[in-house]
Amino acid sequence: MAEVEAALPVAATETPEVAAESEAGAAEAKGPHKLQRQWTFWYDIQSKPKPGAAWGTSLKKGYTFDTVEEFWCLYDQIFRPSKLVGSADFHLFKAGVEPKWEDPECANGGKWTVISSRKPNLDTMWLETCMALIGEQFDESQEICGVVASVRQRQDKLSLWTKTASNEAVQVDIGKKWKEVIDYNDKMVYSFHDDSRSQKPSRGGRYTV
Repeated sequence: MAEVEAALPVAATETPEVAAESEAGAAEAKGPHKLQRQWTFWYDIQSKPKPGAAWGTSLKKGYTFDTVEEFWCLYDQIFRPSKLVGSADFHLFKAGVEPKWEDPECANGGKWTVISSRKPNLDTMWLETCMALIGEQFDESQEICGVVASVRQRQDKLSLWTKTASNEAVQVDIGKKWKEVIDYNDKMVYSFHDDSRSQKPSRGGRYTV
């Protein structure tokens, strides 16, 4: 996430020109802190599906933002997983990318997945992941599509979606970094979207870290 440095007081020995520059810098620091790219929150509150309804019909676009301040406002007021009741998903994806297998950015990708049996853990991992994404903390940030928090009655799930599933080296690097970000010590599994779409998905996943 973009770092905000506290403005230092102007020293008595500074010249008027230096003091003016310091004041201008302080004023700029108080303004909105722009992110490197735009991000979009999505949500999917799942009720009983209607007969014949296509997958994703309940998926809704929430808000697109590009500042640190907007992110915190949206997270605090709305997009905290523990606020969800029943079966529902929150998504944070790069603007212009839909959290669907059919999206061109996701079509050849896959996802790292972790399971959480406690709501506070999901909240913490979701927040840490969101901050790492909007703060561009991943070296392979161009490979990341977004993250999904899935709230369920028995256990919750967090999935980090990436773009090129076949590139094992890149996906493993992303998985290792994500484990550090969310402080996760158990085995993490990567699955291809193609496997999930098939009739006999690979239960063990393709890669592990």
